[in-house]
Amino acid sequence: MDTRWKPSVTVAAVIERNGRYLLIEEHTPEGLRLNNPAGHLDPGESPEQGVARETLEETAHPFTPTALVGVYLSRFQRPGTGEDVTYLRFAYCGEVGEAVPGQALDTGIVRTLWMTPEEVRASTDRHRSPLVLRCIEDHLAGIRHSMDLVVTDPSVGRPPA
Repeated sequence: MDTRWKPSVTVAAVIERNGRYLLIEEHTPEGLRLNNPAGHLDPGESPEQGVARETLEETAHPFTPTALVGVYLSRFQRPGTGEDVTYLRFAYCGEVGEAVPGQALDTGIVRTLWMTPEEVRASTDRHRSPLVLRCIEDHLAGIRHSMDLVVTDPSVGRPPA
């Protein structure tokens, strides 16, 4: 048995427009939850590619990351099964386009919502994780890191030998 600890790498988009943040409402084993557009990094993609892909899949909006808001480590223990997962999240802010007509939302996504910071703060009992609010609070605080902070070596995109 492999006992090496392997956190799940995820990417998230922190999208603000006119004082509101774009969130998704999704089905989870714990019920309907709110989340930033987010998901797992796929093999062969950079975090920047992953956050653009996940945002389009979950919101139907094209997204171009322009800055790293932060890198977050969190742990989640699923109440029903006791599953214990640690997530390493790369959260980006950037430019969002208009929804693509006819673009279906990813499986499990019920809808998208534009919420004020006050509405996000008032709904913490419905957040998928504490990182939903933390990423938004960091964005509101003006935290932005250069896109050069995360480097993806070209070997990531090459097929295995």
